[in-house]
Order: sequence, then C-alpha cells, then structure tokens
Amino acid sequence: MSLSRPKLIALVAVGLLAVTALLTRGFGLLGNHHNNRLVLSGNVDIRQVDLGFRVMGRIAAIPFEEGAHVPANSILARLDAAPYEATAATTLSQVGVTDAELAKQRNGNRKQDVAQARARLDETQATLVRAKADLDRRTPLLKTGAVSQALYDATLEQYHNAESQVAVAEQAFSLQREGARREDIEAAIAQQRQAVAQNNKANIELADTVLRAPNDGTILTRVREPGAIVQPGETVMTLTIDRPMRVRAYVDEPDLHRIAPGMHVRVTADGNPKTYHGTIGYIAPTAEFTPKTVETVGLRTDLVYRLRVIVDDPDNALRQGAPVSVTVESQP
Repeated sequence: MSLSRPKLIALVAVGLLAVTALLTRGFGLLGNHHNNRLVLSGNVDIRQVDLGFRVMGRIAAIPFEEGAHVPANSILARLDAAPYEATAATTLSQVGVTDAELAKQRNGNRKQDVAQARARLDETQATLVRAKADLDRRTPLLKTGAVSQALYDATLEQYHNAESQVAVAEQAFSLQREGARREDIEAAIAQQRQAVAQNNKANIELADTVLRAPNDGTILTRVREPGAIVQPGETVMTLTIDRPMRVRAYVDEPDLHRIAPGMHVRVTADGNPKTYHGTIGYIAPTAEFTPKTVETVGLRTDLVYRLRVIVDDPDNALRQGAPVSVTVESQP
C-alpha cells in the first residue's frame, strides 16, 4: 500500500529530526550514554581578577607584557616608594622617642635628681632657721622701741616666705623619691602603643607599593603604564587564573544519581587530541532552568544541576572558555 505524499513528508521530517538529535546529542542539552558511560557537555571556567594597588602613587615599573605567564607571588608592578619610605622612617623614630619616655617613667628618677632635691630642701630649711632666729630676736625689741614696726614686719614676711620655700622643697623631694605616678606610666604606654601602630601602618602602606600575583596566571591586559598616577583600588592589569583549572558542566536530573564528588572523569576538547583527567569536586545542591512550579513528571526531566570538575593535568592547549566533553565512567 503506497503512502500519501503528506504522510511521506511527515515520516521523512520525523526521521531527520531523530538523526539530528542523535548527532547533536540532544542539541547539547542532554548527557549521552555510550557503553554504560555518561557524557556531559561543559566549558572551561573563565576566571579573571582585576589587580590594583591599595595606596595611591606613581607607577615606577611594570616588568611583564600582556600574554606573559606569571607564577604566584611574582612582582607585577611597583609604585614610587620614596614617600612611603620617608613616612615609615619618621614613624620609626617616633617609636624610639616613646620607648625612651616609657623607660624613663618606669625607671624613676636618677640618684643625682634625688640628691639635688635633697640639697634644695636642706637649703630652704637653713634659710627658715635664720629667719626664725631674726624674728625671735626682734620680737622683744619691738616692744621697747629698739626695732621699728617696718623692720619687724619685713622680718615676719621673710619668715613666712622661708616656711613656704621649705614646703615646696619638701614636696619636690618627695616626688623625686616616689618617681612617676601610675597614671603617667599608663599615659607613656599608650603613647608608645600609638607610635608602634602608626609605624605598622606605614610599613603596610610601604609593602602595598608592590603589586604581586595572587595566583599562577596569564596577564590579559595592561590597563595602566609606568609614569601614570593611580588611585587606591584602580585597575592596573587583569590576570586570568588558570591554576587550578576548572570545568563547568551540567547533568540531567535523571542522571544525578550516577555521579558524586570525588569521582574521576575524562575531559576532551574539540580539535585537541589529548585526553585530560579530572575529579568531580562540587555538585550544585539546587537545580537550574527549573520551572516555577513542577506539576508533571515530564517537567522534572528538564531539571539540570551544575557541577565542577577539577582538571588534574592541564596544559596550555586547554584554554579558558573552551567547550569540552566530560566522560563519567559508570560505577560498578
């Protein structure tokens, strides 16, 4: 029995669609099963970081050009450090001043200072004795008229002044013997700590005049050049981080039970004959491309989960952003 033309066209269309879906692996949305294997599609992660200084200044040198591969902690750029070196030296000298003041407060007064205060007290006490003797001698003479009232008043004033001088000298001698007060020592400690903190801050800013690579990577762009004045946080260059190399792939919800963190996989890229080896390091706990509400079993099959694969043996032929296939061997 011959088929009508519309039916024949429909059958041909269905056949072409089936062949196309087979050749494209479900149009790239589904993992494939070959010989009890799970094949997933993904891309090498693109990881970039914009690098800049934490302090402002003039760029003195950038030793690497765009495209250079740099190891972690290598020096990528330097600022003119002269202003920060001067600040660090100034704050260091201030630390020395506060250290000396604190030591002085803690050690107390020198013996020579105590002896000087003792001598001053003895001198004022001797003056008081002489003033007392003059007052005692002239007091009875005032009654007989042998001494004038003005001379007596001057003698009395000298006596009171001598008493005041003795009181002052006694207090000075007592302070010399006691040494610094606890409050003075605590104030000296606070000043010393403040000086140390300022010096530490100056040293940190001096260290920040050197820009280092946070990871192994390749310099993608040089945004600024030597001689430019840059502000804190301004991008100087962009670094692509290629170690460790990560692959982002997706697995269908029905195949989720077939994979687990720690499983070994094989990674291949189009046009690259090498087969790389990797390990599943992370599987997203939530689905992506999920409908707002799942009402049927058919909709559940559209759920996919993102996973991360760490490539164990990458090389320069495996580029960031490249499409790859991830093959997971079924577990026995």
